[in-house]
Amino acid sequence: MASPTATNPAHAHFESFLQAQLCQDVLSSFQGLCEALGLEPGGGLPQYHKIKAQLNYWSAKSLWAKLDKRAGQPVYQQGRACAHTKCLVVGAGPCGLRAAVELALLGARVVLVEKRTKFSRHNVLHLWPFTIHDLRALGAKKFYGRFCTGTLDHISIRQLQLLLLKVALLLGVEIHWGVTFTGLQPPPKKGSGWRAQLQPSRPAQLADYEFDVLISAAGGKFVPEGFTVREMRGKLAIGITVNFVNGRTVEETQVPEISGVARIYNQSFFQSLLKATGIDLENIVYYKDDTHYFVMTAKKQCLLRLGVLRQDWPETDRLLGSANVVPEALQRFVRAAADFATHGKLGKLEFARDAHGRPDISAFDFTSMMRAESSARVQEKHGARLLLGLVGDCLVEPFWPLGTGVARGFLAAFDAAWMVKRWAEGAGPLEVLAERESLYQLLSQTSPENMHRNVAQYGLDPATRYPTLNLRAVTPNQVRDLYDVVAKEPVRRNSDKIDGGKPATGAAGTQEELLRWCQEQTAGYPGVRVTDLSSSWADGRALCALVHRLRPGLLEPSELQGLGALEATAWALKMAEHELGITPVLSAKAVVAGSDPLGLIAYLSHFHSIFKNVPPNPGVLEGPTSQGFPATSSAVLFLGKLQRTLQRTRAQENGEDTGGKKPRLEAGAGELCALCGEHLYILERLCAEGRFFHRNCFRCHTCEAMLWQGGYGQHPEDGHFYCLQHLPQTGHKEDGTDLGPESQDLPTPAENSMPSGPSTSVIPQEGTSPVPDPSQPTRRLIRLSSPERQRLSSLNLTPDPELEPPPKPPRSCAALARQALEGSFVGWGVPGQSPQVVVAMEEEEEQSPSSSDEEKEAEETVALDSDTEQALLTLAKNSGTMSKYPTWRRTLMRRAREEEMKRFCKAQAVQRRLNEIETALGELEAEGTKVELALRSHSALLEQQKSPWLEQWLQLVQKKNSLLAEEAELMLTVKELNLQEQQLQLDQELRGYMNQEGTLKTPADRQAEDQLLKKLVDVVNQRDELIRFQEERRLSELPSKPGAQG
Repeated sequence: MASPTATNPAHAHFESFLQAQLCQDVLSSFQGLCEALGLEPGGGLPQYHKIKAQLNYWSAKSLWAKLDKRAGQPVYQQGRACAHTKCLVVGAGPCGLRAAVELALLGARVVLVEKRTKFSRHNVLHLWPFTIHDLRALGAKKFYGRFCTGTLDHISIRQLQLLLLKVALLLGVEIHWGVTFTGLQPPPKKGSGWRAQLQPSRPAQLADYEFDVLISAAGGKFVPEGFTVREMRGKLAIGITVNFVNGRTVEETQVPEISGVARIYNQSFFQSLLKATGIDLENIVYYKDDTHYFVMTAKKQCLLRLGVLRQDWPETDRLLGSANVVPEALQRFVRAAADFATHGKLGKLEFARDAHGRPDISAFDFTSMMRAESSARVQEKHGARLLLGLVGDCLVEPFWPLGTGVARGFLAAFDAAWMVKRWAEGAGPLEVLAERESLYQLLSQTSPENMHRNVAQYGLDPATRYPTLNLRAVTPNQVRDLYDVVAKEPVRRNSDKIDGGKPATGAAGTQEELLRWCQEQTAGYPGVRVTDLSSSWADGRALCALVHRLRPGLLEPSELQGLGALEATAWALKMAEHELGITPVLSAKAVVAGSDPLGLIAYLSHFHSIFKNVPPNPGVLEGPTSQGFPATSSAVLFLGKLQRTLQRTRAQENGEDTGGKKPRLEAGAGELCALCGEHLYILERLCAEGRFFHRNCFRCHTCEAMLWQGGYGQHPEDGHFYCLQHLPQTGHKEDGTDLGPESQDLPTPAENSMPSGPSTSVIPQEGTSPVPDPSQPTRRLIRLSSPERQRLSSLNLTPDPELEPPPKPPRSCAALARQALEGSFVGWGVPGQSPQVVVAMEEEEEQSPSSSDEEKEAEETVALDSDTEQALLTLAKNSGTMSKYPTWRRTLMRRAREEEMKRFCKAQAVQRRLNEIETALGELEAEGTKVELALRSHSALLEQQKSPWLEQWLQLVQKKNSLLAEEAELMLTVKELNLQEQQLQLDQELRGYMNQEGTLKTPADRQAEDQLLKKLVDVVNQRDELIRFQEERRLSELPSKPGAQG
């Protein structure tokens, strides 16, 4: 019996259309389908209805059902919402195609132009839950059976473009290939419309095409004329992407993906990588899709040392230009990094090929990221209005480690289509622009956590996606400069004004305001009379009074009677740092001698910026009044206390005498860097260990990483500073020389272990256990509550042989969590899943693309509270329930990977912002140095003449203090991530010992187990301290005014 496709050519063309994996094959099969049905491609939404009516084919019915369900949403008004609107979309990237699909569903005539002629980008994109649901609703599984079948949710750019292209063609989008948009052609006279300037030549179909909406999705390098772009700069960041051929062998399916490993919280992995290969990275990600896709951030010095870059150039374009990159060395570099990250289990790595037939490997610079100042504009000439909108990279260039590009790109496409709908409804231009800019303000803050949880309800209407939506956040009056009436002489807009960079007078407070505040705060103290910001502070009493006012009880005023000026000043500086979180910028001697008046002003301005809202309290001397003061438990204060705790602990471990230390800053000079000996200007000063440094000098002696409070130590023998990763043990000095691949052996299995986390604790890795038996499986972390930690030492870790599995599957996630929790402690001694089980799970994920969409969507819509989800992720597999119920097993593995991805994205966001702050601080220091030199050179001028300079300098000081406060907040997040990573690694090692039979343990094993247990308890206690600090600060800020800062 002949198959239907053999007897009906349209059926055969449709099957070819579904299965096509090349752009040209998609177009030719669709052309054949239309010809077989007697239709012309590009006929808009009516074309879709004709295809559906004429193609009575069983294989198409499920796809029609999905598209009909989407098109039937009320917002589209049965395809009549934009029936009289003509749109031009520039760019056939994922965002351009997604915008074209939405416009077609609204009923608009959509023409899309693309300069390329094929899809060749193998790079893989991370998908948020709503993007997965959105693509499934468009028939993604029909076009690409492997869509989101692994443990990580991602898709290659090429596959995403192919499936969106197929949907766009079915919905009647008219697409022209090999056509480049070069600009707009305004209407020449009244009654005509806007046209496009195209190259190499305008296609015949577009010769007379006039449109009233232009959507640009042509990438970050092309932004239409009229839009202004803002640059966000950080430190030099070199990214490398590479794609290897995926042969889909059994061995390749067994290699787990890496959702992200970042140096900021897992230094040990990257240190092992450096020792083994000489490669120095900041992060690495591995996705398994059509290709084996790796993306990493490399350090410039490492690329120069390994010969990847021929020469160092200050210009990034020249540094990463093809003439300066050695292709063979770059290939060796990425092969070695990929081999190390996957333990060499991918076998011989063969490069995939790009559009030009070359190895698909690229080094790129993401130091700067561009962001459009506005998302839309309106131009008008001869009465013809044109609405312009941006989507994709030309709107906001994504920071790739966050995996936000396609998700926020889709959101921008929805928002742009909503704007076109409002435009078609007849809303005024300013009203349309104001709504669009209100939505644009939300875009950069969106994440899966702060959007509506029910992704099934997402639609074109912004209210279905954004919980906190205010379409009037931007008023029509604020967007008048986005409405251009094209005239003979261009009208100068406010956005065209050049910022001279001069700060506004009074923005950060004047010298008189600072003096008045100091007088109010020190009023009433005996022997204290503040008349200026120099000599009045020389005896130390005024500074002690200020500290006492803000922290009563530290020292009674009467106790100052026996202290000299130097001792009193040193005490005040120390207490301000230890109890208020205000680090000094000058020494006690400089305060007493009055030799650094600018430094004293900068120091006092820090007090003022934090405590300026504290009302003066003349009655403070009559009794301690600690109530009513703002919370000063700042991140700077917490990190400082943490650093001192680390120093005391290390001193005690080394048997050092912690008492009798000199008062801090008693003899410090402050004008010279303690490391390089060069002059220190005030805004350059960083205080640590009672000495002052340049920020750029205060780095780890081994790895040269920037050092922060709570994350460094000073070696007592050599006096050098180290990060905690490289801090040598007493009596041992680490070799800080560069380690290259020629001189280094491969690391031991313990060194070569992957970072612990949800992925590696679920999927055992060889060589990660510290015990002699390498077959012992790694175990997942159990997060313990305080009562459980107290019971740690008395736990019975012997497994119960009579423990029976539950008789039937639980009815809910909560029930599954309860079952796991009931046996959680017993699970400590129960062997985990065997590698064979995990491999079977991976293979099942890879080889089951035909699983029903309904089942997958049902799994995704289950809402879990954080406690239940954590219990599921960490305990269910240890209690044996995962191997019994494969549906929940797949769900738990996916959620575990998602949690690991969230942690990686959080770390990368922090790292990016830290880099931006470091760059901003460098610029502030350079500008502050110029102003300080000007002030010192004009010291003989009258105060009125110096006042503008001083106000500008005070503004720079406040900006620096604000950046330092934000930096400290970010470092708290880094500390939290580091503690999480330490806890995961310690738990993994501890479980290796605990899974051993007690009779097989040697005394050395027992001693190592005890030490690991003590370290684990210490890490848990540190996390508790951090959580307690954050909670106390949150509670203390509840009654505070928004302007108060701690």
